[in-house]
Amino acid sequence: MRTLTLSASVLLALTLAACNSDGGATSSRTQDNAQTTPSASAKNVIFFLGDGMGITTTTAARIYAVGEDGQLTMDTLPESGFVKTFSQDAQVTDSAPSMAAYMTGVKMNNEVISMSSDTRAIEPTKDATGNCGAANGKPVTTLLELAKAKNWATGVVTTTRVTHATPAATYAHVCHRDAEADIAAQLVPGGALYNAALKDGVDVVFGGGRQFFLPKTAGGKRADGRDLVAELKAKGYGYAADKAAFSAIDPAKTSRAVGLFTSSHMSYDLDRDASKEPSLAEMTSKAIAMLAGRSGKQGMFLMVEGGRIDHALHETTAKKALQDTVAFDQAIKAAIDAMQQKDPGLKNTLIVVTADHDHTLVLNGYAKRTGKTAPGNPGVLGLAKDYVSGAPLKDKDGMPYSIIGFGNGENRVAGDRNAAAALTDDTVSADSYHQEAAVRMPAGGETHGGTDVYIAATGQGADSIHGFLENIEVFGLVKKAAGL
Repeated sequence: MRTLTLSASVLLALTLAACNSDGGATSSRTQDNAQTTPSASAKNVIFFLGDGMGITTTTAARIYAVGEDGQLTMDTLPESGFVKTFSQDAQVTDSAPSMAAYMTGVKMNNEVISMSSDTRAIEPTKDATGNCGAANGKPVTTLLELAKAKNWATGVVTTTRVTHATPAATYAHVCHRDAEADIAAQLVPGGALYNAALKDGVDVVFGGGRQFFLPKTAGGKRADGRDLVAELKAKGYGYAADKAAFSAIDPAKTSRAVGLFTSSHMSYDLDRDASKEPSLAEMTSKAIAMLAGRSGKQGMFLMVEGGRIDHALHETTAKKALQDTVAFDQAIKAAIDAMQQKDPGLKNTLIVVTADHDHTLVLNGYAKRTGKTAPGNPGVLGLAKDYVSGAPLKDKDGMPYSIIGFGNGENRVAGDRNAAAALTDDTVSADSYHQEAAVRMPAGGETHGGTDVYIAATGQGADSIHGFLENIEVFGLVKKAAGL
């Protein structure tokens, strides 16, 4: 028998490996991916938020895009965990306090955006500001504001209105998410209601929502007569209202820009006219190029939201929700590819992907594997079919049903389902088909769900993101990883 002699260096390596095997501060997977020695903290943070992107939605989107045994980009991130999403006053949160919890580390009430936990949600009056009233809470600092305080370049990219709850939670403070005119004003350096914690302003803002930046006389919704687009231009911002102007933005020449591509939300990716609206991946790539190129800045913080996933789920139009989830995933890939070029091994970059809450989407029946959706194959969007015979599965009324359904929504047959026409693959996989629901709701009234959501990360500091987390804990983990 030979005797194995271990050197001191090997013993030290084995000891360190044993210390880290229980989820300690260093991930072997992160080390394996790094090409150079990591810095002490991340100098670039990209926070991806799929609005309403529950685990069932990501599963269905995976099958839709690449089949049951395929992988989305978000599936490949080396660190992962789960997040509890309840708000200060509700078991089922809305997007305002759930995103604000990530951005501030504070639990707050439904409808409240980046305010203290004692803030009451007070709806703004018509044509008036969303003033929270006397002694009704106070603003709490966001990650984006912390980044500005450290002289980082900052950006917000979304497919919703840029004044919608999720993007607003990064840069604004209001007692009710519907105060979108006030939220827009908080973006304009030097103007009334400007959020001074943004210092010289958010550098890049891309999304929809032009109506809250323009006065009523110019087709907008502002009752105060202000033209915030003109004010932003006067402060040195480039401006794009369509795809052509967006494409013309040269990151080497334009350091700050606002793109407001639609009056309200941007189009669903399934409906998007690529000649008029940029994709989420295109907006993300342009934002990274601009922020990373800002001279004199010490780092970069970018928030990217796939916001219309949520809207399609509220409508129970599953195909739109799944396609927007895929578009969101493509933006994640674009960001990773871009940052690998600028920061090989992501040694100075932290990328986080998560959702703010889920919805009531479910996958029904003991369905056979479908593979990805393609012409002639509806895939997960089709009818549930027996995994042995391939025949459509039947419910108690003897009628076929789709794989995807919802706990509540607008499409519920009254009485026996056999009184209605039998569903077909073509019917249930159509672009605008509203999947059936167990509980009838008004049109567009499907609700959020209250289950945990997925979180994943890669790059510098990613190994701290694992296990079961409160949503408010994510703030502290990102803040520490970035040294903010």
